[in-house]
Amino acid sequence: MTRPPVCIDRLLPRDLRRFALADTTGQVVRAIIVFRKMWVNGATLRVRFLDGTEDQRAIARKQALWWTEHANLTFEFGDDADAEIRVTFDPHLGAWSYIGTDCAQIPLDQPTMNLGFLDGGTAAHEFGHAIGLAHEHQNPAGGIQWNEPVVIHDLSGPPNNWDEQTIRHNVLEKYAVDQIRGTTFDPDSIMLYAFPATWTLTGLATHVNDTLSALDIAFIAGEQAYPGRAEPEDTALPLPVDGSGVRASIGQPGEEDLYRFTVERGGRYLVETHGRTNVAMRLYGPGSHTALIGEDDDSGWGMNARIAALLTPGDYYVQVRHADPADGTGTYSVRVRSQH
Repeated sequence: MTRPPVCIDRLLPRDLRRFALADTTGQVVRAIIVFRKMWVNGATLRVRFLDGTEDQRAIARKQALWWTEHANLTFEFGDDADAEIRVTFDPHLGAWSYIGTDCAQIPLDQPTMNLGFLDGGTAAHEFGHAIGLAHEHQNPAGGIQWNEPVVIHDLSGPPNNWDEQTIRHNVLEKYAVDQIRGTTFDPDSIMLYAFPATWTLTGLATHVNDTLSALDIAFIAGEQAYPGRAEPEDTALPLPVDGSGVRASIGQPGEEDLYRFTVERGGRYLVETHGRTNVAMRLYGPGSHTALIGEDDDSGWGMNARIAALLTPGDYYVQVRHADPADGTGTYSVRVRSQH
């Protein structure tokens, strides 16, 4: 029997070993987002079509915008060579996308997404990956008990023709607990595979979902993803250069604080946090929420973050979060200094 095609998650080489088989008991959750790969809330993501017909491009553009009707993100379609999301339509390579900010790590002459088929809501599914969403069935809290021999047999044939390693990566293996956020199970999610009852030991089956569900919409616009669609795009707090720093706190688990500072004279700069709270930090710029310069966790004193970089004049953004987004809170301070 021919099965509905399913997509491939593309991972950076450094992440290929980060999956861990999880216990298959417990409550299933859905719409999981890989928080370490989320874009800055309010970011504008440029999208470039590398090929494709006008009809293919129109479908992809329409379905991509389903997300930004609710998420506090903006897709800007154009021909920028350094666009964060670069889409091709090769029918021989299936459908796949890199996840979230991984797109910014891919060489500019390579695509970050392929839409080899456009059945139903395929384009929306792949753009969901591009903004950081993962497959529901790979959540570590999921209760799916796979009938592994059947899954491997079916996906080894058409239309996927995958080897066993690819099948395990895309279906059977699950994310590590510290990688994701999620909500209650939603069988109507656009991010859920359609698979038959024969693939599970319990007879569980799912159906094809061609549109964003109500829970997809609530999740992507909620506090764990990209809230504030109606708010101004730039909510970054000012961070003075060579000042005493800014004192702040992670008041709720999963909270991420965003700061902006301006470099007037190019040179070497040091951005670092202080305090007893275990924080992680990312630096973006110049003039961009998406161009990642560097990220760090514990290079500073104790469990603090520290990034040193040569910066040209312009505006830069610093994102600070707790290293344990599930439970971590605490106070910290952040400072930027010139080292001319």
